[in-house]
Amino acid sequence: MIRIIVTGGTFDKEYNELNGQLFFKETHIQEMLRLGRNLNEVSISTLMLIDSLDMNDSHRKQIIDACKLCSEEKIIITHGTDTMTETARVMAEADLKRTVVITGAMIPYTFGSSDGLFNLGSAMAFVQTLPHGVYVVMNGKCFDWNNVRKNKGSGIFEEL
Repeated sequence: MIRIIVTGGTFDKEYNELNGQLFFKETHIQEMLRLGRNLNEVSISTLMLIDSLDMNDSHRKQIIDACKLCSEEKIIITHGTDTMTETARVMAEADLKRTVVITGAMIPYTFGSSDGLFNLGSAMAFVQTLPHGVYVVMNGKCFDWNNVRKNKGSGIFEEL
């Protein structure tokens, strides 16, 4: 069983056509897994739906606590891309003795051209094969928590 903990980020943003703003309504993870024809047994928990720029230490503690409380050893966390490396660092410091994969999207799933489906599929594969530890999975690549950064100029994640 794989636990998916939803925290928000671009993955789950919606577009308001009237005012042009992005907002949160609900997670799209269930639909994404269905479209991806996922055959793995998963348990989905929506912990919060926030932009990662709004995430603080209290939110990160909630994520750690959720990981500690779940019985699964394989955990995927959906997260906004702007601060996912900060959350990865905090998760690694918590030494959870689980395999934790953090992933996200640069383009909202609802836009139809999102990288989210690909990133979620990659996270599903990596979480099943990696040893205990904390990883960031983006752009088809898996990075150790302490060897990754978001290149804001190119919009991709890369090794340090």
